[in-house]
Amino acid sequence: MAREPWELAFSAEPRDVAGLRRVVRLHLKSWGLPRQIEAAQLCVSELVTHVIRHVGVGAPTSLRLSMNGTYVRMEVSGPRGLSEAASTSTTSEAESDRNLIVVSGIADRWGVLAGVDRKVTWCEIATDLTTPHGHSGGMRVMRAEEMISRYRAVASPRPINVSRLASVEARDVVTEMIADLLCWTEAHGYDADDVLDSAQVRFDALA
Repeated sequence: MAREPWELAFSAEPRDVAGLRRVVRLHLKSWGLPRQIEAAQLCVSELVTHVIRHVGVGAPTSLRLSMNGTYVRMEVSGPRGLSEAASTSTTSEAESDRNLIVVSGIADRWGVLAGVDRKVTWCEIATDLTTPHGHSGGMRVMRAEEMISRYRAVASPRPINVSRLASVEARDVVTEMIADLLCWTEAHGYDADDVLDSAQVRFDALA
């Protein structure tokens, strides 16, 4: 799964924080990272509020989402406030800033990159990925990927041998296959209930 960096420029307004949270949710869901959504939303809220507090409402700001290895990285860039520009230490500022204290308690790692005129405050949240473009979900998702790969390899329908499994065993196998596919669905950012509803509609149409 390709997880390309994404960036949005905006004016820091308190009323826009909710919209930024929705954007983060949509992107992480499309990246197949639903477990990181809540923490990422909280971090973005605090980082943007930090800009509003120190620079002011309407400050030109940008939000960048990317992958740093197997970590989700969020960067909020904005102008340095007057008090910040006068300070030579961003460490002391971070230690006393409520928003950054909250971020430090949520994120796995974070930091501040201060330039002459602008400052980037960043944080990263760990995932359960093994590679930056891999899939989460463990063995079930891996099995589902294999099933899908085999399915796609079938160019045209052909006769198959009927399984000799007992009916109860066969039902259990089918149940496991469906559970694997639902895990794959969630790992790719889709809603499992929506997929089940669509499958039911198609199944009913076959009757």
